[in-house]
Amino acid sequence: MVKKISISKYISYLFLVSICVVWVVPVIFGITTSFRSQAEVVSAGFRLFPKEWDFNNYVAILENTSTAPILRWLSNSLIIAVSHTLLVVFIISLTGYGYTRLKFKGRDALFFTLLGISFFPGVVNLIPSYKIIEALGWVNTAWAMIIPGLAGMGNIFLVRQFMKGIPGELDESAKVDGASDFRIYYSIILPLVKPVLIVCGLFSFIGSWNDFLWPVIVYTDVEKMPITAGLLLLQDIYGNYRMIGQLMGSAILAIIPTLVLFIFAQKYFLQSINLNSGIKG
Repeated sequence: MVKKISISKYISYLFLVSICVVWVVPVIFGITTSFRSQAEVVSAGFRLFPKEWDFNNYVAILENTSTAPILRWLSNSLIIAVSHTLLVVFIISLTGYGYTRLKFKGRDALFFTLLGISFFPGVVNLIPSYKIIEALGWVNTAWAMIIPGLAGMGNIFLVRQFMKGIPGELDESAKVDGASDFRIYYSIILPLVKPVLIVCGLFSFIGSWNDFLWPVIVYTDVEKMPITAGLLLLQDIYGNYRMIGQLMGSAILAIIPTLVLFIFAQKYFLQSINLNSGIKG
């Protein structure tokens, strides 16, 4: 019996290591490719690490401020992602409070109706969404990226489930002391749902940062593009992948903010695994 358990663990470790290698090797190869000269990139054969580390790709990327302003694109993406995330956190927390704490006719029916509608593929809404953005005059502006998707039902569902784990006695005690609904939301509920709000904020930030199709549709001005739309433009600037090192270097710069964010906030993912981890009565 002991032998079977040890073999099972060995197989599990081997499987996990294999999955890790499959995921890590392409990432390492992508990073090292950004430090290769173009001659080495197009040479035959696979080599995980370059023969000579070449930093000219990054120098060329940072010096190009006209046709491919990488730093400007990164700045645009940062402004869009941070603004979108802050608004998402405020809206979903307030909406989740309404769906769990406020009592009104048709509350649950409205919630599950909206939740069901959210299962439709997002691509179905591309044309109507663009028409609305165009009518508002938001084409080629940051508002086209910040406003859509603020009230995502997936995030609202997570917040709602988390808030349901917080006992209602806290609300009743606060009301006895004369607290309003907004005071209860701000002073009592909001601090308790901090873990799930941080996780939803992380998902929103990463989703906004990595969004590709929508910014390609709503942006035509090179200076105003976020980094994802700019990376698509680099294919033509660098001659249809002929400057692979610079293209890969641009992609590496684009993933650094999300990587740093995940490293510093990963503990909140563990805190929010139990959606009912609010205070129990």
